Amino acid sequence: MVPIVEPDVSNQGNHDLETCQKVTETVLAAVYKALNDNHVFLEGTLLKPNFVTPGLQGPKATVQEVGDATITAFRRNVPMAVPGIFFLSGGLGEELSSLYLNAVNKSKGNSTWRLSYSYGRALTGSAWKAYGKNKDVKGCQTEFLKKAQDNFKASHGNLN
Repeated sequence: MVPIVEPDVSNQGNHDLETCQKVTETVLAAVYKALNDNHVFLEGTLLKPNFVTPGLQGPKATVQEVGDATITAFRRNVPMAVPGIFFLSGGLGEELSSLYLNAVNKSKGNSTWRLSYSYGRALTGSAWKAYGKNKDVKGCQTEFLKKAQDNFKASHGNLN
């Protein structure tokens, strides 16, 4: 069994990027203190966090600003012993989730974490839309494969 740590800071509201980063850092610090206090073997855990984003009704931030803020929050609070970070989409759209994943991978520098995705809606939305009322299985498969390929590239910082 692998403990999956899933702290999720909501993107609902009108907060700015800096507020989300501060709250995310506070949550991550508390989570990892509790894990440490309980002698959890961090090398055997996975983290499933939110991206650090402004609130949906808040001021906008660029994709790169989100990537930088997210990595900064992790560098300050996620032990290097944690092998992998797998993002939740937080209800973000498919394209934006992929762009954020790409940005965090470009910003991670020499951090050793494996940064990838663990989102369903941001992976399957286009596939379900293609399937539609006509039950287009081939179109569904094509869209799903395209999103999987996009997210594979994004998980390596290579999405164009």
